[in-house]
Amino acid sequence: MSTKVKKMLFILSKATIENAYAAFVMANGARMEGIESEIFFTFFGLEAIQKKKLEHLKVATVGNPGMHIPTMIGGLPGMEALATKMMKKEMDKLDMPPVDEFLEILSDSGCKLWACKLAVDMFHLDREDLIDDLDGILTIGDFYSRADQEGCQLLFI
Repeated sequence: MSTKVKKMLFILSKATIENAYAAFVMANGARMEGIESEIFFTFFGLEAIQKKKLEHLKVATVGNPGMHIPTMIGGLPGMEALATKMMKKEMDKLDMPPVDEFLEILSDSGCKLWACKLAVDMFHLDREDLIDDLDGILTIGDFYSRADQEGCQLLFI
């Protein structure tokens, strides 16, 4: 079966659990359908590929309309930890791999993983701070040039 979508480029700007997994699941789904996929990690999205932070991603409880709880309650001490624990428990029931393992699965499937040079510089990170499976550090111009083909879609998460 042929598809008009040939390549999916995801831009991950926030490394909350719900945003990171949304990008990972969609990129993985693209690969499973034979569609090229790439993820560009920028600004706080870089936390999803930082060796010291990727295992500590949290659910956003404040300012997240999907939580269906008032902001004041979402900001109470312990709410973020509770919501994160509940989300991870539900993900375990579905056999969702942890962040580090999912990134490895994506890389092994051919999904390209890129860090944003501006954000890497802004947060004073080195290549050694980032996962080994990273394909490289690109400027936004370099990333956009990867989208210069028919059938390519960009999705900002």
